[in-house]
Amino acid sequence: MTNDSPDSQQRFKDAKALIVEGRYEDALRLTDEILETTPDAAEALYMKAVCERYLKRMDAALETLRALKSAAPEFGRGAQEEGHVLRALGRPEEALAAYREACRFNPALEASWRAQAELLKGLARTREADAAAQQAASLARLPKPLLTVSHLMHEGRLLQAEKLCRAFMQKNPRHVEGMRLLAQLGVKFSVYDDAEFLLESALEFEPDNLGARIDYISVLRKRQKFADAHKLTRALHEAKPDDVFFQSQLAIDCMNMDDYETALSLFDDILTKVPDDPSTLVSRGHALKTQGRHEAAVASYRAAYGARPSLGDAYYGLANLKTYRFTEDEVALMQTQETSGRLPYAHRIQLCFSLGKAFEDEGDYEKSFAYYNKGNDLKRVQCRYDADEMERELQIQAEICDASLFEKQSGKGFAVPDPIFIVGLPRAGSTLLEQILASHSEVDGTFELPYILAMAHRLRRSGSGEKGTPYPQALHHMDKEALSGLGEKFIEDTRIHRAGAPYFIDKMPNNFRHVGLIHLILPNAKIIDARREPMACCFSGFKQLFAEGQEFTYGLENIGRYYRDYVDLMRHWDEALPGKVLRVQHEDVLDDLETQVRRMLDFCGLPFEQACLDFHKTERAVRTASSEQVRQPINKAGVDQWRRFEPYLGPLKDALGPALSDYR
Repeated sequence: MTNDSPDSQQRFKDAKALIVEGRYEDALRLTDEILETTPDAAEALYMKAVCERYLKRMDAALETLRALKSAAPEFGRGAQEEGHVLRALGRPEEALAAYREACRFNPALEASWRAQAELLKGLARTREADAAAQQAASLARLPKPLLTVSHLMHEGRLLQAEKLCRAFMQKNPRHVEGMRLLAQLGVKFSVYDDAEFLLESALEFEPDNLGARIDYISVLRKRQKFADAHKLTRALHEAKPDDVFFQSQLAIDCMNMDDYETALSLFDDILTKVPDDPSTLVSRGHALKTQGRHEAAVASYRAAYGARPSLGDAYYGLANLKTYRFTEDEVALMQTQETSGRLPYAHRIQLCFSLGKAFEDEGDYEKSFAYYNKGNDLKRVQCRYDADEMERELQIQAEICDASLFEKQSGKGFAVPDPIFIVGLPRAGSTLLEQILASHSEVDGTFELPYILAMAHRLRRSGSGEKGTPYPQALHHMDKEALSGLGEKFIEDTRIHRAGAPYFIDKMPNNFRHVGLIHLILPNAKIIDARREPMACCFSGFKQLFAEGQEFTYGLENIGRYYRDYVDLMRHWDEALPGKVLRVQHEDVLDDLETQVRRMLDFCGLPFEQACLDFHKTERAVRTASSEQVRQPINKAGVDQWRRFEPYLGPLKDALGPALSDYR
């Protein structure tokens, strides 16, 4: 955290100037003054550690850096400073680990790459030293404004980074590394089509730029253009068939194309070249899990942590199977790793969530909650989620997207019936509803598609309508061509995920925020609200470590407020668009499956098919955390699991407020 007041900013500048002048005692006093009012100010902690190192107070510097790591765990310059201190103390292996961590957090830290090269050379690891030296030399050639952009971006100061990068690109419109950085910023803002265009242009200027090509493949995946990404990774693999990185990338794209057999064959071949490679074993486990091959997935995850006991991803892969129970030895190993002190931050988070699952299965709910809560606390430090800001955003949706808007803009969208949207909160039963509907012969199941969220984000950032009116206000001013065009674009963008059925499902839960936009651009789309009892839904989300997004889940108060705001907004949609949304209560599905299945099919205009009741027999790839559960018949095992943790859930009940009981 930082204090952005003018006085605080001036004191930061003064402290930096004193450090440049070599007046470390004076700079240290000033940083201490800053930290008295803002004890977790990352920049002040960093500068304090620098001063302490120059003053040869190494133990004090390490203590300050521990505080910095707690306040900002992925602060690259902090890890770099730790490397400097450890190197000065004559601890080269630890220093090397710190420098590597610094480069993982911020790949533009030239000093960390250079230090790695020197340390590796001293350890006679020549090949690694040469690679690090090449990275340092590459950064040294980069224009200073772009280095600054990279530092700002990796420290989360995205708006400053974007402004500086755009200014540089205006003067250097064909600079490929500038394009790459601006594309990376586009990805962070979820403006994937801009990022795709930038990288396409970069590759036109430099077709052999491997970094730009890898970035481009990554953006194609974000846009879920899996066939295009697959074509590129196949070409890379065919050009260098012995390169295991390219082979692994191709395997990932085969998974994205639902070609799991080829993916598994590629992973197995990699393991003949790099036996027991932990990352490959984890990826292989994910592929097997998605296919429903439980025992084989378990074996792959176990082999991964056997090869690298600190690999949090392997343990969480097991935990995320939901049906797996850890052994006593595995629990002891995870606890040892979690407290080891040198575990990468992301792996520590994964271990905390995994240990929460392990102790829940053992019936030790106090210890289980402690680990779940620790995992949430650690993860929340990484997030930029602001509950107040989200509440304002949803209130604006309700204020702007009222009945008068829908009456004025009626009939202007793209009037196709193809999409079925399933909205709500994660862990509310949306995967079950998707599995039921995707078992119908006329419905394609896809997964959580990003297109509506990206569309809303683009409208919000760029403005639309008269005089650049921002979203959602712009919806009042958009003409038929604009609204219909957005609907048609959605249908075209999603075509790649369909297998030829007349209807398809988009189950991105967060689309509930944009029901008004969906209705205006796709007036004949069906929208189903998957709802679950609040305590069960919120606590299930609190226990889940999501692959990306869903930052509101990390903390009982945050997720409780989000659920309450969700219920309020859905009530608004019910009033402004009566009959547009079908609410399906998860508990009702468990109590009377057939009635709820028939309700959904009637709402979607589909004839009844027995396969929808036998959904657990449907063979299809399921990529969400519920993949194991939806392959089993209906059961009520998870309905009241939250009650075992009730003594610890007071903050959740308080945050839910009236939604605790009034949620239907």
